[in-house]
Amino acid sequence: MTHPAATAPERPLSPPGVAHSHFDVRAEPPDRQFLAWRARVGHVMDALPSRDVLDRPFNAAIDRYDVGGLVFTECRADALVMERSLARVSTDSVRDFAFHVFEHGRMDDVRVRAAPRALRKGEPPAGTVTLLALDMNQPVRLRRSDCRVHTFFVPGALVQETFPDPEALHGRMLACTTPAARLAAAHAISLARHIGGMTPAAAQSAVRTGAQLAVSAFGKQAGFEGNARAAARAAMFDQVRRHVQTHLHRADLTPESVLAALQLPRPTLYRMFQHEGGLGSYIRGLRLRQAASDLARYPHVLVTDVAYGAGFGSASDFSRAFRRAYGIAPQDFRVQALERRF
Repeated sequence: MTHPAATAPERPLSPPGVAHSHFDVRAEPPDRQFLAWRARVGHVMDALPSRDVLDRPFNAAIDRYDVGGLVFTECRADALVMERSLARVSTDSVRDFAFHVFEHGRMDDVRVRAAPRALRKGEPPAGTVTLLALDMNQPVRLRRSDCRVHTFFVPGALVQETFPDPEALHGRMLACTTPAARLAAAHAISLARHIGGMTPAAAQSAVRTGAQLAVSAFGKQAGFEGNARAAARAAMFDQVRRHVQTHLHRADLTPESVLAALQLPRPTLYRMFQHEGGLGSYIRGLRLRQAASDLARYPHVLVTDVAYGAGFGSASDFSRAFRRAYGIAPQDFRVQALERRF
């Protein structure tokens, strides 16, 4: 029997070269509206129910445009909590980067680990966010007000043209206080108004431009754009990133060992990873993501062996770090990942 929420109407509106679909929960009975929305967006993020949201009408609609390998969406929805869990990340194939532009409404809370993420240098408080960047290869939990938000889904290769370490974008926030952020926001809002009347070629150009503007705004915030000095910094960052990824399995990989191996000035290395909370935090985050992937992919490998394979010095250190980061024990996470798979 088909679940009622799965039959909620979605109208394909597809001029040549632009695949456009529209979805609105208004056709559903009030007590099914939130569930219909949850079914619609659940392939990417889970809309978390509460008694309050289930007991009242829920307003939400989304327009999606697939254009030239990129996706642009316009979403209007009541306040809700959404989550992309570590188990979902480990078992699905969604790997793009999502750049959200809030036309109105606010982001009340962004959690990229088990606890609220600390603000990085230059970032606004959550309630004043205009742009939010997410790496769909990492878990996140969001709480937002009723809002109208425009989103570019961008492949990692395109993001990396501007931002040498795209994974570091996850959870970054911007307010419209810089020319780059204002331009990116204005373009996204205008695009949402006019894309329906554009030719396929114009739509493809406009969506790609919008994605590049959003990435560029975050690149400028991190100092990865603008001149030869920034290019040199990006090249050094890439050198460190490759070294870390190559030696991640070694328990003796530390910020000190990276300094010794690459002969970089300590202040330079510190500034380079300041937006990550330091090089040590960056290394630990990579190890945890690798371990989570291995726990899901290799269910018969002992948790201890996964820990050592990801470069942790002991199973107990790994378990503590995993629980602090994701709010769940490694073995419990493996069970959830297997349940999602089957």
